[in-house]
Amino acid sequence: MNVYLKERDGKEEIATKNLIPNEKVYGEQLFEITDENKENIEYRAWNPRRSKLAAAILNGLEKLEINEDSKILYLGASTGTTVSHISDIVIKGIIYAIEFSPVSMRKLVRLCEKRPNIAPILGDATKSKSYIHYLEKVDLIYCDVAQPNQTELFIENIKLFLKEEGLGIIMIKSRSIDVNKKPQKVFKEEEKKLKENGFFVLEKVKLEPYEKDHICLLVKKSF
Repeated sequence: MNVYLKERDGKEEIATKNLIPNEKVYGEQLFEITDENKENIEYRAWNPRRSKLAAAILNGLEKLEINEDSKILYLGASTGTTVSHISDIVIKGIIYAIEFSPVSMRKLVRLCEKRPNIAPILGDATKSKSYIHYLEKVDLIYCDVAQPNQTELFIENIKLFLKEEGLGIIMIKSRSIDVNKKPQKVFKEEEKKLKENGFFVLEKVKLEPYEKDHICLLVKKSF
């Protein structure tokens, strides 16, 4: 992945090479690094408190593969914070960004005007067939939809849109599923649903201290 990890003041930080130089998306820091050809490359600091994917990577997520030509379906794109960093990585690919809220979609569309590798789709991730005509098979499905049936809608989208060798990543917020259960119990129950539907969990990464009661699951289809 086109991701830069560095250590500063004893803490590891993460950034992506800026696809649109001199442009910020959410007020993040921009900085330059001199490469082996002595060229200055601009990077965007990737805030793990604003992006669950950044938090997962900093907490040890290792097996996620995003290539420069990857095709990605992003469920729950919101205003595009994490989407923008994935856009930095998939410079020859595309992100199909599904968002339900018209308010968030307006901001996402403005982001897409400058980043042509993002295709915004106003849609409901629980009704995957409603946007089937806009999509193709993808290499990765990313799900960050905070609602009780998140795992079920994730599975349905995988069945429709994921390539056989593709990966799925889901960010589970326990309190969005059941506020009365302990987070660890919720995580186990959602993982069980995935396994019962024919998926193998490659990695499990908790997101503390960046996000409370969250876990990241990286999955692939079982063969």
